[in-house]
Amino acid sequence: MKLREVYERIDARYPKRLSDDYVARYGGHDNSGILLMDADAEIAGALFSLDLSLGAIAAAKEKGMNLIVTHHPAIFFPVANIRTDDALGARLHACLRAGIGVVSMHLNLDCAVGGIDEHLARAAGAVGEIGIGEPLPAGGGYGRFYAVEPSPLSAFAAKLGEALGTRRVFVYGDPDTKISRAASFCGAGLDGSAIAAAKSRGSQAVVSADIKHNFICDALESGLCVVQLTHYASENYGFRKIYQSLGAELGVPCAFYQDAQML
Repeated sequence: MKLREVYERIDARYPKRLSDDYVARYGGHDNSGILLMDADAEIAGALFSLDLSLGAIAAAKEKGMNLIVTHHPAIFFPVANIRTDDALGARLHACLRAGIGVVSMHLNLDCAVGGIDEHLARAAGAVGEIGIGEPLPAGGGYGRFYAVEPSPLSAFAAKLGEALGTRRVFVYGDPDTKISRAASFCGAGLDGSAIAAAKSRGSQAVVSADIKHNFICDALESGLCVVQLTHYASENYGFRKIYQSLGAELGVPCAFYQDAQML
């Protein structure tokens, strides 16, 4: 099967237009789509990995797969050179030498119905209707608000860490605070507007990753508890779920790679 055919099946489920619509409506930057390889290349197999890492490239070569499907864009901003003494250059050079293509699905996977942001909410124990903070016309969007089964903050955070398979969970706030509503933002999505939205929707806790110190302070002084994950843990869980449902539809052998040291 050709790369363009594999990509068409990916895009049918998680269309790039979601990324384009989000950037147009809310700002930011993205670089999703086919990033490396001729679209007419024959694909022997696809390895799913949250990041294009040297470990993922080695795993793809070992499995005889010549496509890596990532969440984070393998090339996010324009590059001036591809040098092997540079981390990004080394990864791109390794792919080019091995004939490995790359497809990245970033904001479209964050925003999609059944996407990474929604899966994070499910992992946090969301019950009932899930509200969306920054909705898109085609459905989905970014930022999730929801009810959870009431529990102390300490138990809420522990259960989330267990669901995501990570022990790196930082908790800010009184551990005995009863949490019955929460808000979550996969990746590095917690900012002032997200804090205000979470507060206005009755949340007692916010969940995100890579949170700046000033936003942690603002959240706590707004009466919100904070659960901070690693960026990897906040998204790898949902990306694996997507692999499990999407991989069977691509028409080529698929596998999943996990950087255990990042959890």
